[in-house]
Amino acid sequence: MPFRVRLRSRKPWVLSLPSINGAERRLRHTGSNDDGNDEEKKKIKNDKRDAANIAKCLAYNTYSPVYVPTGEDNAVKEYIRMRNDTKDTLKRIKQQTLALCTRHGKKFTESKNKWTQRHIAWLKKLDLGDAVLNDTLREYLTLYHQAVDKIEVFDKRIAEMAKSERYEEKVKKLKCFIGIKEHMALATIVEIGDFARFRTASNFASYIGLVPGEDSSGESVQRTGITKAGNSHVRKLLIEAAQCYSRGAIGTKSQALKAKQDGNDPKVIAYADRANERLKRKCYRIMFKSKRNIAVTAVARELACFIWGMMTDNVA
Repeated sequence: MPFRVRLRSRKPWVLSLPSINGAERRLRHTGSNDDGNDEEKKKIKNDKRDAANIAKCLAYNTYSPVYVPTGEDNAVKEYIRMRNDTKDTLKRIKQQTLALCTRHGKKFTESKNKWTQRHIAWLKKLDLGDAVLNDTLREYLTLYHQAVDKIEVFDKRIAEMAKSERYEEKVKKLKCFIGIKEHMALATIVEIGDFARFRTASNFASYIGLVPGEDSSGESVQRTGITKAGNSHVRKLLIEAAQCYSRGAIGTKSQALKAKQDGNDPKVIAYADRANERLKRKCYRIMFKSKRNIAVTAVARELACFIWGMMTDNVA
């Protein structure tokens, strides 16, 4: 059946159309084609020329195909994002509960750690001196337990999805890194899709906003904080995973890490071990000279580069 496409945007885009008689159709913005004069393209641009360029690309196979996420990828991605939203809700509930206690002069002094079994038992026995305030605290605790139970159910479902044939092999590889479990591994896979679309590891780190920005003028070079561009979901997960590199001795492997690496190719394990040792050394070195947050961010950026290498089979 004939169809007509009107092209207006100069920005890169992908048009996903249903296949007819099994023929796959992939269209790409003509501004990314390499044929013709660049200046002429800027001056002359209309639907007729765009359609002709697309036809040439499809006829001579000169276009660059892009990865189009499947329905399963999108469904898994939305489920994991819903889980992360629940995790954010749990964080707010914890903050609100502690703020309530602080406002009324109640402070947990038995330990520095909060939300342990001892701390929760203390909250349950706490008397704020007013029936309404006590009911408020109990409701906060009820919301806390509900959120914890939901996250536990979500994590079990995510672990089941990670064992499916489509994702199992990739998830097993990513779990060889410290701080990465089923949830983060699967989230990274479905959020990114095709890692090969990034030419280098630096391009991937730039895509998720973990590279420093620049505010330079003339000969003056001024670096800023990370750009925070691109996919914020993956960036937050990598920052969370990078926290684990600030703990533990360099060059040692825990029993939990050995269990995660079990069953992988020796080359994959060796690659992950080199990455884990390098990232720990880097984290401790930067922490000694600067702030912990700066060290964690730097480790997250390099971890992203190692993940790109793992997913593109550059493990030699």
